[in-house]
Amino acid sequence: MGGNSGGSPIISPLKVFSMISEPSCPLCRRPDIYGIDCAEKIYYRCRRCRLVFLDARFYLEPAAEKAVYDWHENRADDAGYRSFLSRSLQEIVQRRPPPAAGLDFGCGPGPVLMAMAREEGYEMAAYDKFYADDPGVFLRKYDFITCTEVVEHLRDPVGELDRLWTLLKPRGLLVVQTKRVLDDVRFKSWFYRRDPTHISFFAPDSFEWLAERWGAKLAFPQGDVAVLVKGA
Repeated sequence: MGGNSGGSPIISPLKVFSMISEPSCPLCRRPDIYGIDCAEKIYYRCRRCRLVFLDARFYLEPAAEKAVYDWHENRADDAGYRSFLSRSLQEIVQRRPPPAAGLDFGCGPGPVLMAMAREEGYEMAAYDKFYADDPGVFLRKYDFITCTEVVEHLRDPVGELDRLWTLLKPRGLLVVQTKRVLDDVRFKSWFYRRDPTHISFFAPDSFEWLAERWGAKLAFPQGDVAVLVKGA
């Protein structure tokens, strides 16, 4: 008899989870998904918007999630980190020169992008659920909103992004910086998914779905930057 010594067939974790339930896509809400078995974790991919997302059973508890972020050393005097953030900031400078008001959503323990934007003459606010939990920022309107290395952490990406979109003024900008997922084979060995706080991975199609949903103009000016422009 083949199989294991007990005589029962070996079932992959993906099949076990699939037999329990399969979630809907957290971006477009469609149930048309399929699994990507990465051995230690289970991911799904949406056939419509192409988002890849982690099965919720593998989410970290909030305290454990924050502990990972606490290890990040994102300092304002780190030239490398400032250069990294400048990829988003330069899109703002080119498209909406100051004076203008912006929100840095998911600023982390050190709101470096907010400081950099203020140096350029922008009025800036910042929000982070762990480090700058000020709900008052959601009562204002903005000329631009930045999300640098944030959307990959979102459990409810469409809910969070829809809320941000409502905060933009006409012709406002939503600038999202995140590494874009490509094919399933490369995803399995992709370093970016190894971060335990990364749970939602956007494809180009994911941003195109958002642009269609919002009636926005979409551009990919850089490899990890997407810009969505709100209509008048």
